[in-house]
Amino acid sequence: MRFLAPLYLLAIGISAPTLADSRMDAAPYAYVQLKDPAQEQQAKHLMETIRCLVCQGQSIADSDAEMAGDMRSLIRERIARGEKPEAIRAWLVERYGDWVTYAPPTRGTSLLLWGMPALLMMLGAALALGRIRKRGR
Repeated sequence: MRFLAPLYLLAIGISAPTLADSRMDAAPYAYVQLKDPAQEQQAKHLMETIRCLVCQGQSIADSDAEMAGDMRSLIRERIARGEKPEAIRAWLVERYGDWVTYAPPTRGTSLLLWGMPALLMMLGAALALGRIRKRGR
């Protein structure tokens, strides 16, 4: 019986991805464009600037993830109701955080994140120069 345990684990590991998908229908506007071309253009432009929370490297316009479809549908529904894209973006950022947009606002923490590599490089260069001068003597 002990020799079957690894086989059970293997079977579960192989079947897990197929069981992870939802059985729900796609959101109404996930793959359906709005009838008004101007509104669809607004929605498309906004969807290209919002990051897929599942894929992380793609926009929701390019992603086939189920959550990206839900977010596309949500954006199209809100634009069809007359909401402005910036209001929708603000709501998404409030709900999912700054990371959801490809252009997060510049804040103190993000400046520290971008500036830290430069500071570490300068510190490393200063330490290296100090060592080189010390050996030269």
